Amino acid sequence: QVQLAESGGGLVQAGGSLRLSCAASGSIFSINTMGWFRQAPGKQRELVAVISSGGRTNYADSVKGRFTISIDNAKNTVYLEMNSLKPEDTAVYYCNADLMVILDTAAIQEYESWGQGTQVTVSS
Repeated sequence: QVQLAESGGGLVQAGGSLRLSCAASGSIFSINTMGWFRQAPGKQRELVAVISSGGRTNYADSVKGRFTISIDNAKNTVYLEMNSLKPEDTAVYYCNADLMVILDTAAIQEYESWGQGTQVTVSS
């Protein structure tokens, strides 16, 4: 029903920057929220940042002031601008979308989708 395509991960030195993108496609009626989670080896998946279609944001304390989340509702795409990266930011970053989708019956239903994950590695 809904696919999330992530891009932008990679290897960067500490203090550097990366920009992640996640585009949602499929039978989308509207977006509730889109966001980014991350999971480091041996750790639980944690929220990084989330944004509503109206632009309200919420960030993990560990990334406040360094990361910026934004959304393009027309493109169903969320971005995560990551600056001043630290080695502890190293993780697989997953896009998450909470959407209203159009079913085959034409009914509208809430639907949550996850991306496949993109690796972000910050070297010291």
